[in-house]
Amino acid sequence: MADFLGMMKQAAQLQSKVQELQAELENVHVDGAAGGGLVTVTLNAKGDMKAIKVDPSLMKPEEAEILEDLIVTAHADARRKAEAEMQERMKALTGGLPLPPGLKLF
Repeated sequence: MADFLGMMKQAAQLQSKVQELQAELENVHVDGAAGGGLVTVTLNAKGDMKAIKVDPSLMKPEEAEILEDLIVTAHADARRKAEAEMQERMKALTGGLPLPPGLKLF
């Protein structure tokens, strides 16, 4: 029984740390770029888009499709970086403890 209570205490501590990490991830920003930096997308580490920058040279009606593709590509690049950042921070939080596949703490 003492082991069970110890596990419950550890679970509560982990939950508290996860909540702190979630708040911290709101303030961690990553940039994704496409087209050699012509389009830049900024996300927080939770994957929420915070900013987008487009080089003025792409602001032509005939360039609209290229611009759309570059935005999607820059967003995907930033999303990969945000996920990697979140994974690194989770690894640090759990001490490298492997969590079961599919277990979502966020």
